[in-house]
Amino acid sequence: MIDAASFVLLFLLGSIFGSFINVVVVRTLAGKSWVKGRSRCDSCKHQLSWFDNIPLLSYLLLGGKCRYCQKKIDPSHLLLEILTGCLFVWWWWMGSVFFRLSQHPLVVVQPLFWLSIGMILLVIVATDIKKMIIPDGALILLTGLTLVYRITLVTMGIMQVADWWLSLASSLVAGLIFFGLWLFTKGKGMGFGDVKLVVPLGLLLGWPRILVAFQLSFILGAVVGVALVLWGKQKYKKPMPFGPFLILATLISLVWGHSITAWYLGLMGF
Repeated sequence: MIDAASFVLLFLLGSIFGSFINVVVVRTLAGKSWVKGRSRCDSCKHQLSWFDNIPLLSYLLLGGKCRYCQKKIDPSHLLLEILTGCLFVWWWWMGSVFFRLSQHPLVVVQPLFWLSIGMILLVIVATDIKKMIIPDGALILLTGLTLVYRITLVTMGIMQVADWWLSLASSLVAGLIFFGLWLFTKGKGMGFGDVKLVVPLGLLLGWPRILVAFQLSFILGAVVGVALVLWGKQKYKKPMPFGPFLILATLISLVWGHSITAWYLGLMGF
């Protein structure tokens, strides 16, 4: 269990990384380098001082408004910092249960891998919700890290070679299915970014969890879409970002994928 002090420290550390993720998201969508340059207000473009960029605290002290133009700051900045803080707490709690069972050097590599994957997925969710864009850079990093991780597991004898080939096949088949759907709907049912996203997700999940994620993503998308239309927050037939549903379904499948599969097979009488 995490004591209160550790909880707070982890949450604050995560919020700092969340602030960095905000920079990556904003500058990626603006077509700018996230390595160079200073942060600016989204509205008046005034260069922000260091005390305007303190995670969580600056937003709250400024009342959610820019110090210079008094325009509202996008609340997604605060939300992303909170979500990243929660990711760090959840990651540490999960690590206390699972990662200690890993052998060296995975006792270090495995936690860092999953934390990195979590932050990359947050970037993808944020950019897709904001502008319906899934950055190629994030996809390349996600795919590269997953490939290296899986190959490391196979090399160390922790992952069976047959399971590796199943994961690779799952990735390619999922990509082909989504590509077919993209062609069939002429890009109206989903964006090409979703087609590219499902490839590393398939590699990450493997078989049969990719099948669970595949079905869940469409169910979640349909339920949320109908709810938003009925609520008046979404127009009928207006495109919605699908990446967040794919990622949410992936997270559910990572934790409960095998249990869901067993339940479903039992329901079908197998």
